[in-house]
Amino acid sequence: MSLAPAGAVAATRPDARSIGVMVVDDSAVVRGLVSRWVDEDPAMNIVGKFANGKLAVDGIRTCDPDVVVLDIEMPVMDGMTALPKLLEEKPGVQVIMASTLTRRNAEISLKALSLGAVDYIPKPEGNSGVTTSSSFRSDLLERIKVLGRSSALRSSVRAPRTAEVGVSQGQVETAVRPTLRRFSNVKPRILAIGSSTGGPKALARLFADIAPAIGSVPVLVTQHMPATFTAILAEHLGKESGRVSKEAEDGEVLRPGTIYVAPGDYHMAIAKGDGNVVLKVYDGPDVNFCKPAVDPMFDSVSEIFGAATLAIVLTGMGHDGAAGAVRIANAGGSVIAQDEATSVVWGMPGATTSAGACAAVLPIGEIGGKTVRILQGVTS
Repeated sequence: MSLAPAGAVAATRPDARSIGVMVVDDSAVVRGLVSRWVDEDPAMNIVGKFANGKLAVDGIRTCDPDVVVLDIEMPVMDGMTALPKLLEEKPGVQVIMASTLTRRNAEISLKALSLGAVDYIPKPEGNSGVTTSSSFRSDLLERIKVLGRSSALRSSVRAPRTAEVGVSQGQVETAVRPTLRRFSNVKPRILAIGSSTGGPKALARLFADIAPAIGSVPVLVTQHMPATFTAILAEHLGKESGRVSKEAEDGEVLRPGTIYVAPGDYHMAIAKGDGNVVLKVYDGPDVNFCKPAVDPMFDSVSEIFGAATLAIVLTGMGHDGAAGAVRIANAGGSVIAQDEATSVVWGMPGATTSAGACAAVLPIGEIGGKTVRILQGVTS
């Protein structure tokens, strides 16, 4: 079915189970390419494409998409203006922000995540860059597929999933509870956090909650993000927590009360040096298809801090962090994973839970309070 350049609607889906995708971009080349890529995958199909935000807002109810790929810079109505209107017209739709990788667009994308978008993807410069970038194509299609499936799961009827030793009143246990470990009886001397899709919003909530308790420990954060984004994320976490927050620098001595964010395109770990614990920021092969990756950070933390480690795995695609979390738990440390109900994607925390590394699996709204108590030496 051919669609008009400005926007049109696919009347029906070839398969009712396929993921319906709407593309909103002022570039006809981008709309055409993304539409072709999507329609070549039998798991998804294009239900609408639009040249600006106003057309998308007017057409979203008719299109009824599961996922929207939303450009930031467009005439008539830009992506940030359209975002809340799209969410109002179709609550629960999964919105991926797409923009060229500038500091301004990175700032806007992170703001969009706080306003309801679930993910972002850096767009290559120019139409030729979009045309020739195989990584952009594969990354975008993977995000659409994972988020579309996640949306379908979240809309299905199921009980809330909460698992911890001693479920609080009013919470419902899952039919099959994961195997949970005991919390370490050693007071943590470091907090390490890994996250990916949906992570920036979850991190903002977490740091607002734990701010009073992190003055006694250094905090390491690995969030799957490109360069530019990670520097801005560090700034935002500093504002949320009122603590010093920065991109990690190689050789820097760890200081209590400071938040260190792994810089985009580099791994972050820690090592012993001259009687101190120092940061290692290094280039190297992708780990779990990611750079920065959570596992190198978790591995190094488990080796140095052992039972005095507290680790948290938040929402994200894939399984990065699960193997490292097992090493932390085997070394006597404690691991908390975000639960499925409050995760945008229960990939990383789900894999960590399935691996048997966790002492608790909690909603994002409860992780902060639990973390504060553990940092204060209270594990019961």
